[in-house]
Amino acid sequence: MTTLQLTQNAKIVLKTRYLLGDETPEDLFWRVARAIAKPEDPSPHGRDYWAQEFYDLMATCRFMPNSPTLFNAGTGQGTLSACFVIPVEDTMESIMKAASTSAMIQKFGGGIGYSFSKLRSRGSRISTTHGKACGAVAVLKMLSALSDMITQGGKRHGANMGILHVSHPEIFDFIHMKDTNKDAQNFNVSVAITDDFMQAVDRDMDWDLIDPGSREVVRTVPARKIWDEIIDSAWKTGDPGLYFIDEANRNNPTPHLGSLDSTNPCGEVPLLGFEACNLGSLNLASFVNDGVFDYNGLAETTRTATRFLDNVVTVNHFPIQEVKDAVEKTRKIGLGVMGWHDALIKMGIPYESPEALDVADQVMGTINHVARETSIELARERGAYPACREDMPIRNSTRTCIAPTGTISVIAGASSGIEPIFAVAFVKNVLDGKQLREVNPYFVEMAKAGGYYSEELMDEVARTGSVQNSDAVPPHVKELFKTSLEIDYKAHVNMQAVYQKHTDLAVSKTINMANDAKMEDVQQAYRMAYGSNCIGITIYRDGSKPTQVLEVQSAKDKEAAATHAFPTLTTRPRPTRMQGMTERVRTGHGNMYVTVNFDEELRPFEVFSSTLGKAGGCESAGMEAISRLISLALRSGIDPMEIVGQLRGITCVPAWDQGILVGSPADAVALALERHIPGSVRGQGRQSYATQLQMETAEISQPRAANGNGAHLHDTGSRCPECNGLTIFQEGCQACMSCGWNRCE
Repeated sequence: MTTLQLTQNAKIVLKTRYLLGDETPEDLFWRVARAIAKPEDPSPHGRDYWAQEFYDLMATCRFMPNSPTLFNAGTGQGTLSACFVIPVEDTMESIMKAASTSAMIQKFGGGIGYSFSKLRSRGSRISTTHGKACGAVAVLKMLSALSDMITQGGKRHGANMGILHVSHPEIFDFIHMKDTNKDAQNFNVSVAITDDFMQAVDRDMDWDLIDPGSREVVRTVPARKIWDEIIDSAWKTGDPGLYFIDEANRNNPTPHLGSLDSTNPCGEVPLLGFEACNLGSLNLASFVNDGVFDYNGLAETTRTATRFLDNVVTVNHFPIQEVKDAVEKTRKIGLGVMGWHDALIKMGIPYESPEALDVADQVMGTINHVARETSIELARERGAYPACREDMPIRNSTRTCIAPTGTISVIAGASSGIEPIFAVAFVKNVLDGKQLREVNPYFVEMAKAGGYYSEELMDEVARTGSVQNSDAVPPHVKELFKTSLEIDYKAHVNMQAVYQKHTDLAVSKTINMANDAKMEDVQQAYRMAYGSNCIGITIYRDGSKPTQVLEVQSAKDKEAAATHAFPTLTTRPRPTRMQGMTERVRTGHGNMYVTVNFDEELRPFEVFSSTLGKAGGCESAGMEAISRLISLALRSGIDPMEIVGQLRGITCVPAWDQGILVGSPADAVALALERHIPGSVRGQGRQSYATQLQMETAEISQPRAANGNGAHLHDTGSRCPECNGLTIFQEGCQACMSCGWNRCE
């Protein structure tokens, strides 16, 4: 009997998100295992044998399928695929079909990739109506708004990818579409870059922008101008990424079916129109024993996991027939990895070292080779994929990719994908309002074995997220536990390139950069990725999002705080007459009406809240207490954004209000207050009260500049909708560092 090997955190995540009714984790894994084993021979040594094998994979955390398989396998509802590519042709019918199909997919939590390269440019003539086209960017924004409307289980917005060819006339608008951090925030965007364009940049040549409808040259610009603006925008916001479309199509196993114009939301799966991702990941840390990597065990597990994923294709359900047909033609699967940095730590190999690249080459080379051999064996047993034209019949047109592992890596107790750890330790919020210290278990084990463990050291590491400035930690241990932002971006790109060499599809990886990285660093990373045959690249410069809420308190700050523990604040008296604005905010408890009153300089002065639908007296009393405390803080000179930062993201019964997730009544009050703070993110997106009155407002200080943080946590400035923990940017998407919630999984 296989012993279940789950951490306490994994059990909490499973209970919160995955378990159905009275299910236990064992029940869940058996539900999935039996459902995925159904295509096997019903004999005792067939279906039952493979169900046991599949259960063992998950119970020992050596392998996990993508989340939709855990959610839906064996339930008879929903799809087992995480992501899809929906084609968008240059007709109204195709655009509307893409919208309706995406709605059905996102209803069940699927992510979607689109290419907008075939859409005629904005202002182009439409012969049938004698009107003018709205353009590619407008269609993307429409699909973004649709995605915002769709509640995915009440937990998250849809994840999307938008790709535009570098020769499209709207390329400049597309590049800068997300510069303000307002539009299309549920989209990752990438520019489809060709070999010809890269040569034009290198040779300082002009580049034609061609309308896809008329095929006429609309404009000619220096190629380097497009290149420089891509770099400028990526440095500022992390978008756009690059999709090396020629490289992707050089590896297209079915060019006779079409070209790979788009990818899934995180870029690791280039797909044909209507194809879907069928993904799972091996936990590499589980194959390291006494510092030695078990390649035989890896090969054996790869064989079983490949068979598992081929069965997923067979038993899967899809929202429309076109997806079912496209998936069946090519039977694409993507076996990837997680726990890579954990494995390196267990082997005593620094992430940045040449030895790490050598081991990566062997590990992924083994997985790719064994997965291919297994697929060939499956073809002998079950037949090749229907569209196969390969010399050697094979069951699956692709077998491997490196996908984001957000939540499933939490279940497996592993680091995410091939990413470095984001912090050695951090402090996380728990449901009762307490904070718990979370320390990397390998660091704790190493510190105890090395004799330098102490509670003071653990507190220090949790406060900063790093071990690099601790005198107690030996140099070789510091090298092992370098975090994402402490590792040179060139090492990030080199690691991605090694994994890409042995991957049929592509690699989801974020190239993390420190806040002081230069635009030249972004350009160098892009050129390295192109030169090493990567299919795509995403960079993220720490602090490049508009607000980062994480504050790391230094020892000096603590000393100062101890000296002046209770500073005297003067509470301003309330005038007899005040001006204000009332906001209606929809919550999971009903509609709330939040009134924000302003002082003579039109700064927030006090807050009132009322009417929580059918909520009881205790709920209303709690909101009355919160409102009084907010008002006291505002009248005492506390920065309104500090108040918002404390309340925003608190979650109990979430609900959507005009495309914004409102986690609780307290969250609703914070949202309403933030809308009337000059210079705030919400205040920038709508007219504040003072603006509506056409009056000048006093400057209100912001909690901090967006310049990164000492903990190297590259947080995104937002809170997790499930646990209110900090979210970070890794594997090409937003993820929670506490509970594993992931926007793109």
